[in-house]
Amino acid sequence: MRRFVQVGLLALGGLGLLHTSLFTDEYLRYVKEGMRPLLVASGVLLLVLGVAEAWAAPPPEEQGESGDGHQGHGHDHSRVPRVAWLLFLPVLSLLFYAPPALGSYTASREPAKAVAVQDDAFDPLPATSPLPITLTDFTQRVQQDRSRAIRGRAVVMTGFVTPAPGEQDGWYLTRIIVNCCAADASSVKVLVRGIAAPKADTWVNVTGTWRGSGTLGTSSAAVALDARGVQKVRKPSNAYMDALPLTS
Repeated sequence: MRRFVQVGLLALGGLGLLHTSLFTDEYLRYVKEGMRPLLVASGVLLLVLGVAEAWAAPPPEEQGESGDGHQGHGHDHSRVPRVAWLLFLPVLSLLFYAPPALGSYTASREPAKAVAVQDDAFDPLPATSPLPITLTDFTQRVQQDRSRAIRGRAVVMTGFVTPAPGEQDGWYLTRIIVNCCAADASSVKVLVRGIAAPKADTWVNVTGTWRGSGTLGTSSAAVALDARGVQKVRKPSNAYMDALPLTS
């Protein structure tokens, strides 16, 4: 591969990482927020390597001699393989195009994440009504809290809309969670009944009470909500986590 192509890839890759991680929040579509310093460091390192590669380039006369020598054996090794130019596509995408964040398309094609088992006793629920709660906490309360403190309590949760195939009167309120990067993403879902589904991928606050089959406080309990209100909200900047809703 010609030296100017190597320099270009290193420089554009570094600029792309720095642009994504320093001047936008688009990096959150790929990795967790805590990975930002590593992205910045990687961008700086690529730029330094690009500058070093350019600085170390041989003078034009040496390049010409090297090229003639290769051609003398019947092969022109100085030419860049055509496939190498495809490497510029992902590099340029960091600067000019960011793929959409994971959403309902991904969530509808995988089962909900199994939430961790709560070993200790659950804390008493605050008296706030409706009670702001995450989808993960709601799932744990429904399926693990044997005190059944969630029964009859009005709760409010935030997530995006995912269609629920096979559910005639329901849809999923969903959150996608990443441990490291988008490649290990998993989803947590709550089935919403009683209100027509907004457009897929719409971010909403849903208010309602638990309604489902099975025995509350055991693994047989369905993670479902009888909704009484749905309000559209702005998509959070860090969408790959299960956070409490922002309520007034």
